[in-house]
Amino acid sequence: MELTQTTIWQTLQQHRQATASVRMRDQFAAEPDRFERMHESLHGMLFDYSKNRVNEEILDALCALAEQAGVRAYAESMRRGDKINASERRAVLHTALRLPEDAEPVYVDGENVVAKVHQELTRALAFAEKLLSGEYRGATGETITDFVHIGIGGSDFGPRMVMQALQPYHRNIRVHFAANADDADIAQVLARVRPETTVFCIASKSFTTPETLLNGATARSWFLNQGMTEADILKHFVAVSSNVESARKFGIVPENVFAMFDWVGGRYSVWSAIGLPVMVAVGAARFRELLRGAHAMDRHFFTTPFRRNIPVLQALLGIWYNNFYGSESQTVVPYSHNLRRLSGYLQQLDMESNGKRTTVDGGVVDYHTGAVVFGEEGVNSQHAYFQLLHQGTRLIPVDFIVPMRTAYGYEQHNRFTVANAFAQAESLMKGKTLAEAEAELSALPDEERHKLAVQKVFPGNKPSNMILLDELSPFNLGMLLAMYEHKIFVQGVVWGINSFDQWGVEYGKVLAKAIEPELLQEGSLQHDNSTNGLIEFYRRCRSEPGLTEK
Repeated sequence: MELTQTTIWQTLQQHRQATASVRMRDQFAAEPDRFERMHESLHGMLFDYSKNRVNEEILDALCALAEQAGVRAYAESMRRGDKINASERRAVLHTALRLPEDAEPVYVDGENVVAKVHQELTRALAFAEKLLSGEYRGATGETITDFVHIGIGGSDFGPRMVMQALQPYHRNIRVHFAANADDADIAQVLARVRPETTVFCIASKSFTTPETLLNGATARSWFLNQGMTEADILKHFVAVSSNVESARKFGIVPENVFAMFDWVGGRYSVWSAIGLPVMVAVGAARFRELLRGAHAMDRHFFTTPFRRNIPVLQALLGIWYNNFYGSESQTVVPYSHNLRRLSGYLQQLDMESNGKRTTVDGGVVDYHTGAVVFGEEGVNSQHAYFQLLHQGTRLIPVDFIVPMRTAYGYEQHNRFTVANAFAQAESLMKGKTLAEAEAELSALPDEERHKLAVQKVFPGNKPSNMILLDELSPFNLGMLLAMYEHKIFVQGVVWGINSFDQWGVEYGKVLAKAIEPELLQEGSLQHDNSTNGLIEFYRRCRSEPGLTEK
């Protein structure tokens, strides 16, 4: 039966219609225990979902939707290594990357991947510690001061975000990232480093990713042009890849190639050797804390009943607004400067996973799937798109993420930031009525007061989740990221889609391979007339410098 024709889906539609006029401010007034019933705690995290347009009946129905979809069975299939990525015939085992070394074996094609994970983790962490201690030196005998990570997509977003989030834990090596094919990215990184004291890491599972190999080749040429030799490459270039032979041809010795696994997608791989720049930035002990935090969330997700399960509740609330309210967007607002790249990371994690229109069995959905994810750090975003959240015409649920303690000692800044986050959630929920706005303007003449008061009305009833962390530690960050991974998984299961392939990423790359050589050669073009015109303009700009000024 089609999802939208099931009894539970119809029940949820009825709940939506029945509660259309219910306002959250009235629910809070009538339910003094609402927060107590609608929040969950896990170690250093508090998840408050009380400011949502739901009641107990709706929450029970949403949990029944997850039961009907078989979320628990799919989760068990994922955990034990079944090939749930059906279109690519692969297991999905990012959770195995954070299992403790003495965990029960998990087998893929007869191999215990837990043992393999810890073998590669130990190698990568040992290499990071050798860099940090100064034991590993460059070709000229100097200690390494800089580490340049060259990757793109899942090989870039995760490690870049995590490294920035854990800035208070950084040690003595500067870590840089180059991902964009635009030469400004790699050029600006190379301008900040010296070849004698820099290690470059080429991160590509296949060692064929065009953007990564382009930047890698540029770094290699720069390295040699600075007076270093081919033999020196052995000490200054490493790789994270499953293609050892191609890395060797690049000049990287096998012992400096750290494995990627076929059963982990790029956007889920920060827990693996793809996290090498994080390991280099914060060291082995802190990276292991990150893994322990993620594993703690895994245990919670796999064992906790849906009505108390943080990622499941988060996922179901997203489905509630997406499919029953017609909300197309979701904003994530970390009230933490060090988490400022989190929203960008979640864009890939969520939209690449659940931006699908076909079900796992090849059918075409007749309902919306993944939301448009965006966000920016608070308090800055309050001065930008929050105007639309408060008084715009669209319903956009909000995730607020707020650490309770600062790592830097400026407590007044911390209190100000926390107060603003709490106030934004409260004001989105409560809103401001016309009567309240007019009361604020009582000193004005009646006609002027009414005209201005209308502008100061806030509809309110805007939903949000509040995710509090006692501090932004490696452990808590691990829990936070694993929470979003499981949220996305649950939504994919309910929608009946495969969250672990990404065919939409590939098509444009194929067309680009045909267009690139055409940019440098004369001759007829066989594209649509728009693309032909764009190529012709590029050719003219290259042959006639200053064309746009004429």
